[in-house]
Amino acid sequence: MLKWFLRRQVAAFERTWNYDASYVREIIDVDPRAMMAFGKVQGLGRYRKDVPLAAYCAAGLIAVMAEDCGPCTQLGIDMAQRQGVDPAILRAIVARDYVAMPEDVALAARFTEASLHHAPEADDLREEILLRWGKRGLISLAFAMLSARTYPTLKYALGHGRACTRVVIGGETRPVLRDLTGANTIRTKTAAA
Repeated sequence: MLKWFLRRQVAAFERTWNYDASYVREIIDVDPRAMMAFGKVQGLGRYRKDVPLAAYCAAGLIAVMAEDCGPCTQLGIDMAQRQGVDPAILRAIVARDYVAMPEDVALAARFTEASLHHAPEADDLREEILLRWGKRGLISLAFAMLSARTYPTLKYALGHGRACTRVVIGGETRPVLRDLTGANTIRTKTAAA
């Protein structure tokens, strides 16, 4: 009965988001209780306090792009769009175009990049976040990063990872700028760049 219920939830999620969650069905088939344990981790991705939606989504998208530039990134974009984030902002996030982002979104994106790369700039950016959004805002961004990286990590570990693909944002197809080294992603892009 538990397997049936969980599989039904996954099927509804897949229809809603046009997303292949076969890795989740595999977990359910092997051990439904493992899926229930994983469900507890999913709560991290729902915690957002004192941070604007677009900034929160920027942290999640930058984090997921560090792990996956395909289906998980597209899912994050689709979810952000459905919540009302402007496609122009999402295109800027995916392109790492900090000049085109609103200031708060650029702050969250730059902080995420610096944190994921353990860069010294993260300390100054963290202080700016604390001044702007407080401790709950900082925790929200940290949880967005953590939860976004969980899914592609699990998918790749279980053998369901996919090669990079283009993503669709507001009806436009765009490449994903995925920088594994951290070079040239933390500093602000200038208009001349």
